[in-house]
Amino acid sequence: RARRAPIRLANSARRETLPIPRARAFAAQRAQRTRPHAPVHIKARTGTCKGETMPNELSYDVSLKRSNEIRADLPLHPEKYTMLTGDRPTGRLHLGHYFGTLKSRVELQELGVHTNVLIADYQVITDRDSTENIQDNVYNMVIDYLACGLDPDKTMIYTHSAVPACNQLMLPFLSLVSEALLQRNPTVKAEMEASNHELTGLLLTYPVHQACDILFCKGNVVPVGRDQLPHIELTRTIARKFNNRFGNVFPEVDALLSDTPLLPGLDGRKMSKSYGNAINISMTAEETAKRIKKSQTDGERMITFDPEARPGVSGLLSTAAICTGRSEVEIAEEIGMGGSGQLKKYVTESVNEYFAPIRERRAELERDLDYVKDVLHEGNRRANEVAEATLAEVREAMGMVY
Repeated sequence: RARRAPIRLANSARRETLPIPRARAFAAQRAQRTRPHAPVHIKARTGTCKGETMPNELSYDVSLKRSNEIRADLPLHPEKYTMLTGDRPTGRLHLGHYFGTLKSRVELQELGVHTNVLIADYQVITDRDSTENIQDNVYNMVIDYLACGLDPDKTMIYTHSAVPACNQLMLPFLSLVSEALLQRNPTVKAEMEASNHELTGLLLTYPVHQACDILFCKGNVVPVGRDQLPHIELTRTIARKFNNRFGNVFPEVDALLSDTPLLPGLDGRKMSKSYGNAINISMTAEETAKRIKKSQTDGERMITFDPEARPGVSGLLSTAAICTGRSEVEIAEEIGMGGSGQLKKYVTESVNEYFAPIRERRAELERDLDYVKDVLHEGNRRANEVAEATLAEVREAMGMVY
């Protein structure tokens, strides 16, 4: 059975807010250990006000090269890196989340990287009018994290809303960007075009909020996909502008680009809860079998891997491939004329076998919700301590210590 890592809960004395001198000392120690390894110093092209453009010093090729250098260095000097990543608690995590991010988070944690995982509850309302079910979503997200291997003694797990000092960094950071720059951010532009609502201030400043998330813990590596590089570029710009204007407080931030291919849904489209094509980590073996059985394929009996012509069949093959370590083509050739019935049986067995240990740990955690809450409370306490120390350092740099 899964062994649960003990939680070292703080005593009442440790829960007190750090005094300013102690906070500064704490911040200085963290700054030293989180200084990025061999940072790339590239002149920013940010401009000001009229004619200001999105920062573009991180072309994909440059980012990929730097990411590969970091990956090579991580096993040698893990202590030099502080990683920040997170999820919005809008629903249950699925296989796409696990193979896309969760698995790599556990690997970084076990290497010895300073690992921080944010549950971005405030960001739920950037494009939604309700916070219905958010508490249930948050607790289930923590359960998924722990079941998949995140260790609360090695990884800080916390929520946005419980760390006010982190959110307070928004004020000085907003002074470093223009409205025009924010509106040109690809994520903001996409949401503006897709949403039926007026652009809210929270959505407009969403990229700056992400910069706060990364920089409050002196993060210097952020696992992202290619489409999220503009967020990293903006974070680098904000950090550099703050350092130039007020004093050297924040590190350079680099993207840790994922080398894991995107796992499609069971129908070949992007895996999404709204499409009904995702297998959630929280599903039982029976629920998984039912979801796979309902997935649409086609009328051709011979199983082949062709993502464009046969998206449903290919989506199932990709799911089986990532769970077994085999290639889609190899699995397709093995099933051959077995048809969709044999394919779905193979996929079901592959998924259920891979996730059996995770589901066992998850069932244990569901029976001990007090422990899950303790994990989150302790993570929030630690995050507040880090955020208060960083905020004290920011105030000192800005001459706002009274």
